[in-house]
Amino acid sequence: MTKGDKKKVGRPSELAECLIKAKEYLLGGFKDVEEVVPSIAGLACYLGKARSRVYEYGKSNEEFKDTLEAIQSLQESLLVNKGLTGDFNATITKLMLSNHGYSEKQEIDHQSSDGSMSPQAKEDAILDAIKAKYVNSKSNSGVKN
Repeated sequence: MTKGDKKKVGRPSELAECLIKAKEYLLGGFKDVEEVVPSIAGLACYLGKARSRVYEYGKSNEEFKDTLEAIQSLQESLLVNKGLTGDFNATITKLMLSNHGYSEKQEIDHQSSDGSMSPQAKEDAILDAIKAKYVNSKSNSGVKN
């Protein structure tokens, strides 16, 4: 040890302690407290901190931020895999996966009960538009058929 080096004395900082516990939570601690998937809210409870404090730690410390992202990734992976195997409720899984950017696309076909407002097929609409443009351009250019 050189003269300029200082030995750390005393208790580790609150952030350092929370980082150790956050990694513990990520690596299986969430199961120890009977959580099915890890979450930021679950981590906050595990640490005994407010969720806002957990996010503050993530903003101020890169390693803590990486741990939060790993928790989100593990949650997503568990939701996808357990959802596919049917171990998780499909509705709740779908709802939770929407927080990870997943979505269900629905195509809505607006059609009246008597069929009078049925939508025209896309191909027909495109063909009609091309025909209208072609006919209009021919008539405007003075070309005779």
